[in-house]
Amino acid sequence: MQFPADLRYTKDHEWIKIEGNIATIGITDFAQGELGDIVYLDINTVDKSLAAEAVFGTVEAVKTVSDLFLPIAGTIAEVNPALTANPELVNTDPYGAGWMVKVTVANPSDFDQLMTSEAYANLVH
Repeated sequence: MQFPADLRYTKDHEWIKIEGNIATIGITDFAQGELGDIVYLDINTVDKSLAAEAVFGTVEAVKTVSDLFLPIAGTIAEVNPALTANPELVNTDPYGAGWMVKVTVANPSDFDQLMTSEAYANLVH
């Protein structure tokens, strides 16, 4: 199981990467493994400003539905269009093609409050 060092992580198993004032967010390799085969994502929060830890959508696997939590405050700018036809990308490439949303960041310093890859690995092991 991998946890790239250039990302930050949440206790709810989301990852985040910030470039400028845009954050890319998805779920971790651990989370997709726990959920099993992902069959559908419901994210209808585009253009909405949300607080950190607010629910920005849901992910549906064969056996369960799980809420998705925003790691930091911001406005949902984009949903990954590839996931509509291929939600399984979250299983096969959670840190790459399986990203879920891009967010315009409200407060970039929030990123520093999130877990490092080492801290997240300790949480899930």
